Amino acid sequence: MTEHRDRIAALAERARSDRESFDPPADPPDEERALSYLRDGVGDVVAVYVEGRTGEFARFDGSEMAELERALNDWLALYARCYGREMETDFTVREVAEMVVKTHDVHDAAQLLTHVPSPETRRARR
Repeated sequence: MTEHRDRIAALAERARSDRESFDPPADPPDEERALSYLRDGVGDVVAVYVEGRTGEFARFDGSEMAELERALNDWLALYARCYGREMETDFTVREVAEMVVKTHDVHDAAQLLTHVPSPETRRARR
């Protein structure tokens, strides 16, 4: 167990609550809500992971990693649902964190990993 335990538990609870209270948009996409799941959900998970892996290296235990990954995947699935797409997500925190570092943008990382929205749709909206 690491010093990040309380933050991880809070993230897991927030993701669970978001999943349980989710009401799909009547007319997708709901881009504002989708982005909030990325910024305030996925971004927070990645931040905890990166903080734990830099400086004073933290070895997350199995339950901490499971909670981080469940929260991450809940928020990525909700992000997709905001675009009208149902999908089971099964990403590791490490692969998402690496993609965020590579792209420097959580939205770009989510789009590349989930293919939501499609690249054509995203280019048309820019």
